[in-house]
Amino acid sequence: MKILLLGEFSGLHWNLAEGLRTLGHEVCVASDGNGWRNFPRDIALDRPTDSFRDGISCILRILRHLPSFRGYDVVQIISPYFLRLRSERTLPVYRYLQRHNGKVFLGAFGTDYYYIRACMETDVFHYSDFKIGDRYRDTPFNQVTLQDWYYGGAARATRAIAETCSGIIACLWEYYVSYQPYFPDKTAFIPLPIDLREITSRVRGVPDILNFFIGVQSARSNLKGTDVMLPVLQEVQRKYPELCRITEVHDVPYARYQQLMDDADVQLDQLYSYTPSMNSLLAMAKGLTVVGGGEPENYEIINETELRPIINVLPDEQDIYRKLEDIVLHKERIPELSAQSIEYVIKHHDHVKVARQYLDFWEKHSS
Repeated sequence: MKILLLGEFSGLHWNLAEGLRTLGHEVCVASDGNGWRNFPRDIALDRPTDSFRDGISCILRILRHLPSFRGYDVVQIISPYFLRLRSERTLPVYRYLQRHNGKVFLGAFGTDYYYIRACMETDVFHYSDFKIGDRYRDTPFNQVTLQDWYYGGAARATRAIAETCSGIIACLWEYYVSYQPYFPDKTAFIPLPIDLREITSRVRGVPDILNFFIGVQSARSNLKGTDVMLPVLQEVQRKYPELCRITEVHDVPYARYQQLMDDADVQLDQLYSYTPSMNSLLAMAKGLTVVGGGEPENYEIINETELRPIINVLPDEQDIYRKLEDIVLHKERIPELSAQSIEYVIKHHDHVKVARQYLDFWEKHSS
């Protein structure tokens, strides 16, 4: 099968491509590398800044490559925002892809209209990026996001693509339950792919000094919840300076992020998520214990009844503090949680296993 994967979030498409290639398929990944994170890609559609000049250069780059985006059996776009252009401006490209390829599939891999709608209009989530209970999280990031993705052009583009694509694949429970009510016959959940060949797994022993790792994306700190988690972690570290330390990194490329994580025991990530992210799964594959999204719904959707390696925290400072303090005072739990974390990723997220699920879905919806 000849497959084009367009756009990138957190290395998802590149890891998937490597799994598909292992299974003998021809795959091209075209993306901007997710900006400064600089994920691998076969065709670079980079846009260094949001300036008008870089926007024009990006459009010209896309137009130059567009003729090569023809003749594929399957095209998958990472989201309605699959190019570094406003989502509504990608619609002509999407329609071009539909005309000149076999099938086009939409990835439900990030914040978009249907996820926001589930957050804002339903009670399916007890908490989310946008609301905690009934309280709206009125942050500058959310204000801008709602303007475009809930009310504006990105919302219209998302609806147009979702209604006309061949199928929709969600990588997290949250995204699946957001799309499934509207598109039950063409929405599926498939776990995130992790290329385990690139990762050195190591079961952690009981550390003398527990090393907490937290990665901060400056532009998305209040979205990821690190603006809440980091101060609480620092408070715990001040109380127990002889028992734990913090490795804190800011805005580093993905390759460097992986290296800096290697010596840590525990990673903090995704405060408002029910499920682990690509970064959390990378940490788990290495043998770190993750503090973040690990609600029952996460385990249920993958039919996991035994492994429970994630220390789930609520978006509440007291809950975060209590669970961080508990792991500091009970470091003897680390070896078991570390071993379970590695086993969990191997069992559910191996990139070849995940690639087979994609192939099954694409073939089912290509007839």
